Amino acid sequence: MAPLPKKKYPKARQGKRRSHLAKSPAALVECSRCHSLKLSYTVCPTCGTYDGREVIEIKSTAKKKRK
Repeated sequence: MAPLPKKKYPKARQGKRRSHLAKSPAALVECSRCHSLKLSYTVCPTCGTYDGREVIEIKSTAKKKRK
């Protein structure tokens, strides 16, 4: 059987121990073509470029009229 603590540890002590586990917001960079914010090392969701060249074709966001 493993040894157990005789008293309950305070929550502040637990928080100090886990202080480095907090999540940080994602680092966003500006797209070189359309200047919108995007995640680094990913394709731009606005214009579809990566590293200065077009990788995917983005469909227009204009809604088509139904007849």
